[in-house]
Amino acid sequence: MDTRPTLVVGIGASAGGIPAIQELLANVPAGHGMSFVVVMHLSSDHPSHLATVLASKTDLRVEQISDGDKIRPDTVHVIPPGQILEIQDSVLHLRPEERSHRESRPIDVFFASLAEDQGEDAVGILLSGANSDGTLGIKQIKETGGITIAQSGNGPDFAPKMPESAIAVGLIDFAEEPSDIPARLLHIQDGNNQLQSLERSDLAKKESDRARQIQHDIAKLLKRQTGHPFSGYKQKTFLRRVMRRMKIHKDRTPEDYLERLRADPEEGMDLFRDLLINVTGFFRDPDAFEALRTEVIPRLFKGRLADATIRIWVPGCATGEEVFSLGILFTEYSDTLEDPPAVQIFATDIDEQALSVARAGRYPKQALHGLSQERIERFFENDAMEFTIAKRVRDMCVFSAHSIISHPPFSRMDLVSCRNLLIYLGQELQEKVIPTFHYALRPGGYLFLGTSESVSRHRDLFKPVDQRQRLFQARETESRFRPAPRTFNVPGADFSIPSTISGSTDDGRRLLRHQVEQQVLERHSPPHVAVTAAAEILYFSAGTGAYLEFPRGAPSRQLFDVARRDLRIDLRTVLRDVKERRERVQRIAVMPDPGSGEERQVLLTAEPMEQNAPGDSLFLVVFETLKFDASPIVGPAGGTEASDDAMERELRDMRERLQTMVEEYETALEELRASNEELVASNEEAQSANEELEASKEEMQSLNEELSTINNELSESVSELDQINIDLKNLYAASEVAAIFLDEALFIRSFTPAAKSFFNLRESDLGRPLTELSTKFDFPELQDWIASAMECGATQEKTLTSGEGNHHLLRIGPYHGSDDDPDGAIVTIVDVTRLIEAEKQKENLIGELNHRVKNMLTVVMSIVKQTNRTNSDPDQFTEVLVGRLHGLSRAYALMSEADWSHVTIEDIISAEAAVHEEGRFDCDGPEINLGPQETLALGTVLHELATNAMKYGALCKRGGKVTIRWEKQGDVLKLSWRETGGPPIEAAPEENGFGLTFVAGQVMGPLGGSLETGFPRDGFWMTLTLPL
Repeated sequence: MDTRPTLVVGIGASAGGIPAIQELLANVPAGHGMSFVVVMHLSSDHPSHLATVLASKTDLRVEQISDGDKIRPDTVHVIPPGQILEIQDSVLHLRPEERSHRESRPIDVFFASLAEDQGEDAVGILLSGANSDGTLGIKQIKETGGITIAQSGNGPDFAPKMPESAIAVGLIDFAEEPSDIPARLLHIQDGNNQLQSLERSDLAKKESDRARQIQHDIAKLLKRQTGHPFSGYKQKTFLRRVMRRMKIHKDRTPEDYLERLRADPEEGMDLFRDLLINVTGFFRDPDAFEALRTEVIPRLFKGRLADATIRIWVPGCATGEEVFSLGILFTEYSDTLEDPPAVQIFATDIDEQALSVARAGRYPKQALHGLSQERIERFFENDAMEFTIAKRVRDMCVFSAHSIISHPPFSRMDLVSCRNLLIYLGQELQEKVIPTFHYALRPGGYLFLGTSESVSRHRDLFKPVDQRQRLFQARETESRFRPAPRTFNVPGADFSIPSTISGSTDDGRRLLRHQVEQQVLERHSPPHVAVTAAAEILYFSAGTGAYLEFPRGAPSRQLFDVARRDLRIDLRTVLRDVKERRERVQRIAVMPDPGSGEERQVLLTAEPMEQNAPGDSLFLVVFETLKFDASPIVGPAGGTEASDDAMERELRDMRERLQTMVEEYETALEELRASNEELVASNEEAQSANEELEASKEEMQSLNEELSTINNELSESVSELDQINIDLKNLYAASEVAAIFLDEALFIRSFTPAAKSFFNLRESDLGRPLTELSTKFDFPELQDWIASAMECGATQEKTLTSGEGNHHLLRIGPYHGSDDDPDGAIVTIVDVTRLIEAEKQKENLIGELNHRVKNMLTVVMSIVKQTNRTNSDPDQFTEVLVGRLHGLSRAYALMSEADWSHVTIEDIISAEAAVHEEGRFDCDGPEINLGPQETLALGTVLHELATNAMKYGALCKRGGKVTIRWEKQGDVLKLSWRETGGPPIEAAPEENGFGLTFVAGQVMGPLGGSLETGFPRDGFWMTLTLPL
């Protein structure tokens, strides 16, 4: 199954654009297959809940982006705060935003990477925002064939600067309301299939008659609407740009689109802009630029002094990358010289918007992939996420609107760089453009073309310097005559010349004739100018300085502004007459000679110019100085007939001038009167508006005070809420209670940190159903329990056991909103493992205590009975019983200190020995632990043995000792008791006394062992064998 989105839509906005994003996503249907990536200016100082906010308004899946996420269809990917986002191979990559940047531009960065990664499948949308972030990224999407959309409208939350910045530079295909954008996206998506179908049709075949006819019809229409000819463009390139516009409008056939062009002149301008070539890169084809650096640039600098200038022309400069690449190369070489000449680069294009981008010289990081890091650091300034060309390179570049097809070329150039422009022009246009470049170059100048371009048809004009890298040098013609180019038309004159000069007689005669005509035109033709109907000068000939004079201040091309004062009235009259009559008009004017100050007559001739193409009317104005003879001519009658005729002629001219002035004065007076009336009306309106503004100002001041008060209250409330939020976070972290807050649909609103371990939660899971997540418990009835708690409004509890054996208390209760009605649920989980274990231990202790009390009472009763049988004297009975009970209490004390767990043999013996004189007991053996029952029994045995030793054995005599040894032999314990230094034993007793009988009962009873005794003369001994 193909999971690749049909379109990848990047949405850029600032923080105030959230309502626009919600409105857009709310109208996007599910199942469309598109992927959305939302990039906003989000502060890293606060957590972002943007994904949750957007998820509440759309049926699409909404996820906050993690580094390495792959874009998915029908999904909205949301940038996290404090991050810069890029996309590569359909995978999203995050990196922290650098705090040092005062103004980061995350939208530009993502859009540029989106354009590079998705190409024609990329869509860039700019919504409400208060800066120009996104404009450069939109440019990258536009250049790679993607679609660009900007928000329009004037709502209260709409900040227009961000979308209007992109619209102003002509980079936006559509400007629409957010609610209308989804329909446009589906429209574009459907157009993709239509485009693919057209590319496979016969329309895309070079030899198709239909394709040629379509190109001819569209080019003809564009020529009429824009004045720029496109009929010579390559067919495949032309038709692909047309099909892109068809995809935008979802036109099914080229004929439908042609009808759209006829009905909508604005679409003609949009197609005109798409046909312009504006995709460039820094140092495109590095080998070619290296050849230019090593083979041409040193020759251009050779022999040039500091006061010279190297002139370079870059036609079709687009957004300036090629221009600045040349500037960098020439700057690098200039830095190696002591007194280098100046470098001037003239960069031209017919796209004003592309020129505005080039003039700014600012580019995103993706646009610098052709530059080394050393050049970036040296020739660019890093401004946040953009790079600006260095001032020293920018200052050598001049950008101007110019067409190589219809405008006169530059001249005296040392280098013309026109790379990858000719490939978009047809053969006929190339035949005209190449001679234009030859004309623009100095003899021996250089031409730098793209790798797919050539001058093979004009080898007589250029010779190769590096054929592989398309570097050529202009040849000098045999006569050293440089003909004017043929790529532009001067109405009323024919400048067509042969492109070669051969040695044949016919060619020589044609060349000679052309030389004669050219010399006569330049040296002997009268000065003249070509003007429009509005008197705007379009062309100057040589020698017009005697009749035209540029005034001080800003330059002007208005004929009446630059004409000398004495000629202005006559020029107005001539131009007015020629526009009315549409035929040749002549008039004699009188003006002082600029040099001598003497009056002279000037014949002014104006006539319409013939034009091949329809458009604004043009007129040719010719200045010719006549000989002024002031002496009278005497006729046959001896009078001054010639003088009278001259006087009458001058008088007639003066009357005409006066009449013209009167008419102009009356016209001006009428205009002034009308203007005065308009000004009076405007003044009244202004006064009324001023009064309204004053009233509005007072209202605004009052409103401003109220807003300031409200703002202060809101600020305090926000601060309190922030503090409460911090307190809650600390409470959640300190209490370690896992809590999950759910809405009515069981979607996760929020959760505490402790809940992550129970449900495998991440921050991106906000807005997801709780039932989709896995838990550590086997509790399939969870959803039913939550629904029941919400329905009955009561809290329910259940103890669950995890796979690790831990116990947890699950508590589910309703979440009450502001109206105290349940609108969700709260699920809390508390670890009660210790509590349950404590309860079990308590039960065990109570049982153990009961058992031990019974055992103790049994032992006491046994001791009392045994003591009573052997001691009839009450005092003796009391003494023996108290001693035995003290021994028993010492054993119990040891058990209490050990929490009734285990006691070592050494501790038992030490407790008994502590009541006797120090040094009377010699104990040794390994560390062996005994349980509670064994401890009590052994303690009683040792007490009884010590008591007998005190009465009859070693402890009753000074110097007597008791030696106790024990060891572990397999699963049994061997303990020996031996007395030395006591009274000698004369004979063993015939029967055991109460003490030995009591010891034997404890050893063979509770301890389950056996004993051996001996009564040698030197002291009593006993060996105990006890099981472990």
